[in-house]
Amino acid sequence: MTKSCVGKNMELTDLYTYAFLETPHSPLVLPQGVRGPLILVTGNQVSALVEPGISPAFWESDDEKIVQMAVYHDRVICEMFEQITVLPLRFGTCFDSLDNLLKHLAWQEKEYKSQLDKIRNKTELTLKLIPHTFLEPVVSEKGGRNYFLAKKQEYENQKNFVNTQNIEKQNLIDLITKEYNLPAVVQEQKEGIKIYVLININEKIHLEEKFLNWQQACPRWDLVWGDCLPPYHFIEH
Repeated sequence: MTKSCVGKNMELTDLYTYAFLETPHSPLVLPQGVRGPLILVTGNQVSALVEPGISPAFWESDDEKIVQMAVYHDRVICEMFEQITVLPLRFGTCFDSLDNLLKHLAWQEKEYKSQLDKIRNKTELTLKLIPHTFLEPVVSEKGGRNYFLAKKQEYENQKNFVNTQNIEKQNLIDLITKEYNLPAVVQEQKEGIKIYVLININEKIHLEEKFLNWQQACPRWDLVWGDCLPPYHFIEH
């Protein structure tokens, strides 16, 4: 669908807002929304990608619709990101009227323009670190001095394994943030570590060339690259 713009003379309400972007000078292909076509509400320097007719009441009491909206929210942002730098908004961002949205754009234009300038031609890469599990040796017999010595050694080996694993993780984080001087956000989760890295789009190949060396330096982790995404973790809301 080609670019569709609106100004102050249109009457629109319940504007579900996916992202802000610099007001484009050439047509964009707008994705389809959850219920219908999207439109571009144009401000002076910053515009908003919106879907009219969707208020929080549409999804907030329906778990299935919440999931559907969240999926569409991410898909729309990613599709637009392939065409132009976008400032992703939080899921559930709505304006009750066109007038209020235009007032917001005018009031926050300088801040949004500054954020867009900072992330222009940049992408977010996710590096996932999946920890290996310490493998306990099989003890053939229980009881006796040898058994307790073996259990003591096992405890020491496990402690050394975890300590070394943590050192490998921290060395990798230091390499990314200090040697390569890349902005990074580290999230520790139950299933592993996620490192979100902000890079210039053309730097992706360079980092991927380093990937094998990183994996060899972290033998107690499995390293997995994610896809290029809009810089969700490097914007201010």
